[in-house]
Amino acid sequence: MKGVMIQGTSSDAGKSFLVTGLCRIFSDRGHRVCPFKSQNMSNNSCVTKGGLEMGRAQAAQAEAARLDPEVFMNPILLKPRKDTTSEIVLMGRVFDAPADRDYYRTFTMERGLSTVREALAHIGKNFDVILIEGAGSPAEVNLNETEIVNMRVAREADVPVVLATDVDRGGALASVVGTLDLLGDDRRRVKGIIFNKFRGDMSLFEPAVRWTEERTGIKVVGVMPWTPDIRVAGEDSLSIRWTARPENPSLVIGVVRLPYISNHTDFEAFAAEPDVELVQVDEHTPFRRLDAVIIPGTKSTVQDMKALRDSGLAERLVEFHAKGGFLFGLCGGYQMLGRHIDDRHLRDNDTLREIEGLGLLPVVTTFEAEKTTVRSSGWAIHPALCTADGPKIGVEGYEIHFGETLRLEDARFHPLFVLNGNEDGTADPELRAAGTYLHNVFHNDAFRALWLNALRKNKGLPEQPVAGDARKDSERAYDALAEQMSRHLDIDYIMKLAGVR
Repeated sequence: MKGVMIQGTSSDAGKSFLVTGLCRIFSDRGHRVCPFKSQNMSNNSCVTKGGLEMGRAQAAQAEAARLDPEVFMNPILLKPRKDTTSEIVLMGRVFDAPADRDYYRTFTMERGLSTVREALAHIGKNFDVILIEGAGSPAEVNLNETEIVNMRVAREADVPVVLATDVDRGGALASVVGTLDLLGDDRRRVKGIIFNKFRGDMSLFEPAVRWTEERTGIKVVGVMPWTPDIRVAGEDSLSIRWTARPENPSLVIGVVRLPYISNHTDFEAFAAEPDVELVQVDEHTPFRRLDAVIIPGTKSTVQDMKALRDSGLAERLVEFHAKGGFLFGLCGGYQMLGRHIDDRHLRDNDTLREIEGLGLLPVVTTFEAEKTTVRSSGWAIHPALCTADGPKIGVEGYEIHFGETLRLEDARFHPLFVLNGNEDGTADPELRAAGTYLHNVFHNDAFRALWLNALRKNKGLPEQPVAGDARKDSERAYDALAEQMSRHLDIDYIMKLAGVR
């Protein structure tokens, strides 16, 4: 199989980022290139056109390669529910058993490995070249016998490996040498090293590059600079960049950092807003400077609702709303804004069968066995989002949730959208408490502008026009990343490794 694999000396070394850029570069040069990650552990997922679930990072890589995301690009997705168990999503659908302490002994070497081989065979028949992303570090010697995401995949696909390391976190030289030392016979498969996330004068790092090549005998393919202005979808919450905005931003929006946060890319669209600062919120956050708080999606609504109560943050959110602050709930956050959450069958968690929500929306949620995974589109129907003579505001995104939410009779509250023919979401007349199941809702530029203008109106600020274009911004980011990688990495060498011109 023609291709190359990017592995890392640690999590968040930039593997997803580098594969995304390579997908755009290979596509620009006329190759039908397919991204691949055999097993992803992340609560940041998305839905394909066929209603199947996969990792968001591989979906972004597919977009960079100018392809529609397909589940064979990420055949196994593990979604952590707590420290010791995860939900298994196999070829886009929930598997009938969780990933627990027996996962590596029972699932990976039987069902898991055979699924990986099937996906690789499909890619080999239908694409020119494969770009594979590893996971964590290949030097986890305790997992070597049963791992199906690093060197075993490189051997299955018979591709060379380029090892990436994070300079910014420190210890990059030791990480590279130590990782190579622990690889055993697989060390021979490593044909390149990338130093990633370098800040400062690159000439100061040249002695380190020479030393690395002399010490390891492996070519340093390049040194990638720190690129905070290039934003592509990250794999998990480690990839969140809480970037400071203007010194005196017009609006400050908080995002609750839930223990089981999922789909954190939902609020990355605010990067297009020049007067908005995005900050993370916990029990120590000074709420006085916040204009709004977003409660994001979660892999366990019940556990995260309990965490909000135990930390005192739930009480502070209710108080914030009572004093005029805006709250917006996404998926699990929408469920938490409601009055009651019923998990009598322990579908969402393992211990609590029910819990009270924040009580700010007249909705109740019940968890059932069936999981909703669907791409959704429609338009806004809430009075605050509509004008008598104006066009309907269109929205699109996707839904991933177990719970079903029922809106109770309350004349003050209205649904937000009609999605795929059904009403979705709930909000009060001023949008001060609002929620929806629609992931990526803020990537809809017109809706984002209306919601932000509601915040501005509340502060006595003038309205602002639509800022940015989410789709064009993504394309520009892929192109910018490809340009940076072409400038700082030996792309011809990488393509030679992959077996293409």
